[in-house]
Amino acid sequence: MFEQTPIADLSATISFETMQMFVIVMIALVIVMTIVDVMHKKSMRWFNENVAAGKKNATKELGAGDKVGIAVSTIIEDVVLSGEFCNFKRRLAHLLTMYGFVLFNAMTAIIIFGGAEAAANTLYAQLWHLGAIMLAVGSWWFWLFIRVDVAAGGNKWYNVSAMDMFSMSLIATSTFALIWSYVGGGTGATFILFILSAVSLFGGVLWSKFAHMFFKPFAAYDKRTTKADGSYMNLPTLTRDDPEQRARHSMELLVDAPMDMGLGIKREAPKHY
Repeated sequence: MFEQTPIADLSATISFETMQMFVIVMIALVIVMTIVDVMHKKSMRWFNENVAAGKKNATKELGAGDKVGIAVSTIIEDVVLSGEFCNFKRRLAHLLTMYGFVLFNAMTAIIIFGGAEAAANTLYAQLWHLGAIMLAVGSWWFWLFIRVDVAAGGNKWYNVSAMDMFSMSLIATSTFALIWSYVGGGTGATFILFILSAVSLFGGVLWSKFAHMFFKPFAAYDKRTTKADGSYMNLPTLTRDDPEQRARHSMELLVDAPMDMGLGIKREAPKHY
């Protein structure tokens, strides 16, 4: 099973040129749907306005070296290591899903565009399966154990919405890819289900969280930049331990309260509205 991908067997029925065209169409769908998503949600307009406002509130002008350092930190901590997740289990699930997704799709593209020689490469086949397994484990782990607690909102566990489309598409694509490989490839039901899952994943950007993968690095960079230049994302910078903040009328009850007041809402797992 791990020595050869079902793509190699598929080439006997469907030409590599046809498969290449399918991959190109999927890439085009991601690009077009991401642009539509940006226009629909006006994300870029909000981002530009927020950056412009931040420049007015900045207390320090950052040099080229500062910006390069922030960019490197963003790439390493926020992108490569997913450092924004404080919960280790959620971070691990995210990393498995992210790197599994990248490895699986990269190997798929390399095999398809590499032709018969790449399809016969054992290492490529093993990496393809490894990526699919990582993606399946990460996405199933998220869905079964880390997904937003729907019960807290009065919803049944089996109720799904557009926001679940991305997770379900990842699960379906990776799972059907592995099943397709296990049954020996071909153009049967598992192949059709795999193709439909892939189309749902890459063609459903507008209705899923797919597009956030492109926004996330820029948002993380902007957040670090605003902290460095003193604009702090145009948010108030006073904290409860600041004398000026503690003197406010609404803070009177907390004047003598300790800064660390315990776990709070983290004291118990959310299981009620």
